[in-house]
Amino acid sequence: MTNRFDPAVADRRWQQRWAEAESFRADSLSAKPRAYVLEMFPYPSGRIHMGHVRNYTMGDVLARFRRMQGFEVLHPMGWDAFGMPAENAAMEKRVHPGAWTRENMAAMRAQLKSIGFALDWSRELATCDPEYYGHEQALFLDLLEAGLVFRKESEVNWDPVDMTVLANEQVIDGKGWRSGATVERKKLSQWFLRITDFAEELLEGLGTLDQWPDKVRLMQENWIGKSRGLQFCFRLVGTPPGGTSCDIDVFTTRPDTIFGASFVAISPAHPIAEALAADRAEVAEFIAKARAGGTSAAEIETAEKIGFDTGLEVVHPLDPNWRLPVWIANFVLMDYGTGALFGVPAHDARDFDFATKYHLPVRRVVATSLDAASAPVIEAESGAGVAVNSQFLDGLTTEQAAAEVVRRAETAGWGQGKTLYRLRDWGVSRQRYWGTPIPVIHCDRCGPVAVPRDQLPVVLPEDVSFDVPGNPLDRHPSWSKVDCPTCGAPARRETDTLDTFVDSSWYFIRFASQPDDRPFDREEAEKWLPVGQYIGGVEHAILHLLYARFWTRALARIGKLTVQEPFKGLFTQGMVTHETFQSPDGRWLNPTEIVVGEAGQLVERATGAQVNRGRVEKMSKSKKNTVDPGPILDRYGADAVRWFMLSDSPPERDLEWSEGGIEGANRFVQRVWRLAQSPISGSGEEPALNRKRHRAVAAVGDAIEGLQFNKSVAALYEFAHAIEKAPPSATRDEAIRTLLLLVSPAAPHLAEEAWALRGEQGLIIDAEWPTFDPAQLVDDEVTIAIQINGKLRETMIAPRGLSRDDAELRALGLPKVQAQLAGATPRKVIVVPDRLVNIVA
Repeated sequence: MTNRFDPAVADRRWQQRWAEAESFRADSLSAKPRAYVLEMFPYPSGRIHMGHVRNYTMGDVLARFRRMQGFEVLHPMGWDAFGMPAENAAMEKRVHPGAWTRENMAAMRAQLKSIGFALDWSRELATCDPEYYGHEQALFLDLLEAGLVFRKESEVNWDPVDMTVLANEQVIDGKGWRSGATVERKKLSQWFLRITDFAEELLEGLGTLDQWPDKVRLMQENWIGKSRGLQFCFRLVGTPPGGTSCDIDVFTTRPDTIFGASFVAISPAHPIAEALAADRAEVAEFIAKARAGGTSAAEIETAEKIGFDTGLEVVHPLDPNWRLPVWIANFVLMDYGTGALFGVPAHDARDFDFATKYHLPVRRVVATSLDAASAPVIEAESGAGVAVNSQFLDGLTTEQAAAEVVRRAETAGWGQGKTLYRLRDWGVSRQRYWGTPIPVIHCDRCGPVAVPRDQLPVVLPEDVSFDVPGNPLDRHPSWSKVDCPTCGAPARRETDTLDTFVDSSWYFIRFASQPDDRPFDREEAEKWLPVGQYIGGVEHAILHLLYARFWTRALARIGKLTVQEPFKGLFTQGMVTHETFQSPDGRWLNPTEIVVGEAGQLVERATGAQVNRGRVEKMSKSKKNTVDPGPILDRYGADAVRWFMLSDSPPERDLEWSEGGIEGANRFVQRVWRLAQSPISGSGEEPALNRKRHRAVAAVGDAIEGLQFNKSVAALYEFAHAIEKAPPSATRDEAIRTLLLLVSPAAPHLAEEAWALRGEQGLIIDAEWPTFDPAQLVDDEVTIAIQINGKLRETMIAPRGLSRDDAELRALGLPKVQAQLAGATPRKVIVVPDRLVNIVA
């Protein structure tokens, strides 16, 4: 028998035993209650990082806990395997994206298994496998047939280096997130999903997600952006250019400010702007300049506001003699609202900047009171108040004035009260190779035609080249050349592939049901859905989670599911952070490149130069403050790493990695191992320890249920300490057995090894979670404060429920109390049962 727990031996032994027993394989035919625990699946970048370890450890603890509670648990793993990083690697390393991706998957799979996660590997999937994306293509066609997929020309963020569309979130400071190239606005024909048709129900559905963080629900609510306002028309003065409409439609959420209008702005992509550009070179030149930069709201807000005066004018709808100039402005987008707006500089910061730059009028129409109507406007004031300088609206509150303008607009027929959403339809076309091929064929006669179902999956060709930027599918000599399924004429495949967010919008359904002939079996999938607990980073709070909610509702609308919401519970864990270090010349240094110098300072190992300590930040490759789990696992074993990930910080907060922290976790692993080696006594009772055992069971169970893993760790530290202090007895034997059960979700290899050492039968993962007696949670004794003339002089331990008379007698008999009274008789004694005795001398 060894005195120290050896994880190098134990980890491999029990991982092999679990695999042989198929301990974590979910049985869809089981009669047990079900629990579906899922962490957001990883991108196969090549190696897992400490963020992965923390995320999956939390899910693993919950999955193991549920299994010991008697649930049939589904806890699967897969790979979010498509995307640009693989194509970039193909260009840099001259390898095929598929080979690079699958090699990374193999490496990361081995790493995940080495940590002992209770995963059902029989359900493993990768979104880059034709088996998976072929079913995704079938679902895309289902949505196409239902009218939930459409194609239109749209203004997009275009990366001229990667030569692909970028989502708004992939545009950073006006540049592509990977290439660093200045992003351009470009018009392309794109495939879209009608997520806007679901805006109201996605918004209402947030009210049912009471097991989601409030901040995530608020972020989604703001992203959907429901707003009530007025949509109306400005009539152009004179003949409209190029045969366009004589009206400019606008939508405003602040109709009360209509008398503050000083200009009308239209998007560079507005039909009027394009008609003007066809005849006037200076307009075309401005539009080209305006299209430089991203289309995201953040980019628009921070970019310089530029405009072009078209020379056109419109009539104010409430004053036929009032003319407003029409400008083309780079901050107006066709995809937001109507592609046009009226500027109210006094009450909108963006309009204020624009008006100041181009010397346009700034009229105050909202003030704190009528007396403040003439107060100068120093900066935009967007708050509510009362209407001023607004003719018949003067004196009305913001809400009253808005309602009055809407009433007059609807009565006179020039406008209509309307609800709009900030949410835009989801553009899913991407101009890249490594993604799901969109199953559509383009025919000059028939237009876009769905690929016949019996020809799915449309598989990516292997013989592609990445010698030049752009989509290799466009350059492939034969892949896109096919006959039209409808008329037989020569046609071409769609060479755009789907946004990878589509891949992750239904993978949780495929995990639950994996028939060969269809994406999923509804009855089987709905035995598991919705996911009971979903765990992942808050950075996915909007897009991934919103798209997954939409996809689930879309499938329900077309009869594929009855489930409306995919994730019942959501938990967003904090990041793993680490100190950053820089050399004197500004290079970021990895912690392994640093040693302690002779004077105790940090120096660079290679040069001996003193190192500058930086801030504690999220682990990232760019800052080189990452910690490779491999060497840590080799030195300390899986359980110490898992324990540290749970112990030092509330799980929703960031966790700072430290050598001291992992050393402390390892010490606790060894403490438990020493307790497991205690001789079995088999006799004797210790009521106090028994009470602490019941309390530990209750505390650890409650903490895991609430995903408060650090609290469960604290309770186990306290319980282990109590066992160490207790003398040998049958109660102590049972306490050690209970400790192993309570520890096992977090430190499963240690628990299994100790379980076997103590002669227990079977695997501890198959054992039942211990129960507790609620009566044992109530203290039999209480501490009572003793006051003399209102000042605390002593305390005493007494049985709970002690009578007033007995409490008074015990208090008066205490030596400190007698010394304070010095023989005097108390004038009065006040007793608060179980809490206080106050002696008035």
